[in-house]
Amino acid sequence: MNIIVVGGGGREHAIIKKLKENPAVTLIYALPGNGGIAADAVCVPEIGAKDIDAIVDFAASHAIDFAVVAPDDPLALGCVDRLHAIGIPCFGPDAKAARIESSKVFAKNLMKQYGIPTARYEVFDDPAQALAYLQSAAFPIVVKADGLALGKGVLIANSLSEAEAAVKTIMEDRAFGDSGNEIVIEEFLTGPEVSVLAFTDGTAIRPMVSSMDHKRAGDGDTGLNTGGMGTVAPNPCYTPEIAQVCMDTIFLPTLAAMRVEGCPFQGCLYFGLMLTPDGPKVIEYNCRFGDPETQVVLPLLKTDLLTIMRAVENKTLGDLTVEWQDGAAACVILASGGYPEHYEKGKAISLPAALPENVTLYHAGDKLEDGKLVTSGGRVLGVTAAAPTLRQALADAYAAADLVDFDGKYLRHDIGQRALAALEG
Repeated sequence: MNIIVVGGGGREHAIIKKLKENPAVTLIYALPGNGGIAADAVCVPEIGAKDIDAIVDFAASHAIDFAVVAPDDPLALGCVDRLHAIGIPCFGPDAKAARIESSKVFAKNLMKQYGIPTARYEVFDDPAQALAYLQSAAFPIVVKADGLALGKGVLIANSLSEAEAAVKTIMEDRAFGDSGNEIVIEEFLTGPEVSVLAFTDGTAIRPMVSSMDHKRAGDGDTGLNTGGMGTVAPNPCYTPEIAQVCMDTIFLPTLAAMRVEGCPFQGCLYFGLMLTPDGPKVIEYNCRFGDPETQVVLPLLKTDLLTIMRAVENKTLGDLTVEWQDGAAACVILASGGYPEHYEKGKAISLPAALPENVTLYHAGDKLEDGKLVTSGGRVLGVTAAAPTLRQALADAYAAADLVDFDGKYLRHDIGQRALAALEG
């Protein structure tokens, strides 16, 4: 089989490595891919993930048997719709279903209409009305741009002045462009956060191993929000009892709501959850694999990934048993100094000649320059280890991270510590 994977980050690298395990896969193209992915797939750097016309043309001319559309932007832009239109099977939702991520207003209204537990909220398309509403609001409070904003369109305000600044940044300064035409202002929830990715064909659902992300740039959850500085799986806060509550009150009701709305969801549906004192609630939905959650979840997958993806496309997921390995996985992100703000690119990357069998490097922000790897993004590499225990997985990931070097390398040193405390405390 010839496969294309749309995207060029660590998530896509994890997907490609897992797809390669299927002996029926003969060739994988990554559009655009990156320097490290080039060792596992044929990269097509001239075709960006949002260049839908070029993606469709490439698929039509390269005898593609299956496509995986991984990032949010091409999903929202209808990449799956266009590929389906020329007869290519795909993993990923169509544009109507992708609204569950591409429009926070759509997602919040869906939850309200169908009784899916989430934070109380109001929607505004007029900054003056939003600012007036804040005068009587309780703090802290959360201000969200409606549309896609590279994971940076959610601002937590601890005071009236911070909330007013957030509204102005999104709606008046247009920091996220048209994504800020509308905003959601919602109550601030408290409790452990859990990420649950799930395979679904619109009716059947197979949740993946839960995970815990670390969004803040600095140790101790300090500093700015990032795309994610590391992850661990499974999340010890997500007990079997809580998982059943989520299945009954969130997962299945969400799928049913999408079907009723005429936009059944097929692909990977990501549930960002908060385990509040009042029970699990949805913080956000994503219409695709999370990054870097994918880098700790897929290494624990026993069932063949391509088989699952084809079952999702063919709506036969209900006939499939999806199995997971025991143990744990940990991912430590190696970032460029200064990320998520200004950082320099083009720094030479030194990789170890060999790594332990249980450690994998997922390439995110690098490229090949004269045959050598150099940095090209904020999050450069994800160092993932799988082991029988979380403590061992973390030790192995950090040991391997020490073997990678580039000028300005930055990483958090406390990934997984909250999870260990929950496990061992």
